[in-house]
Amino acid sequence: QVQLVESGGGLVQPGGSLRLSCGASGTIFTIYVFGWYRQAPGKQRELVATITKSSNTNYADSVKGRFTISRDNAKNMLYLQMNSLKPEDTAVYYCNAENYRGNYWGKGTLVTVSS
Repeated sequence: QVQLVESGGGLVQPGGSLRLSCGASGTIFTIYVFGWYRQAPGKQRELVATITKSSNTNYADSVKGRFTISRDNAKNMLYLQMNSLKPEDTAVYYCNAENYRGNYWGKGTLVTVSS
């Protein structure tokens, strides 16, 4: 089992920055990819970024050049640095981990981009 807890969401003005954190516990060694997803009001959950065990990263086109995913294996932490935030980035952001048994999700953290 893997447990994930997100933090770092909040209200930020357009153009601002936030860093989301995700603490992972449990059978972390089985995880081969971590990711951040988001779900805006009235929309489906969508991929934001992923990072593999070998630190290969992948980003949604909408966040490329603005968001950076990273991980600290020693601390069992996953991060999402979000810069140049736009109102359309407003969503609940979820941490995700995938292993051979399936997907694990955190409860999410709300990011609101508004003036």
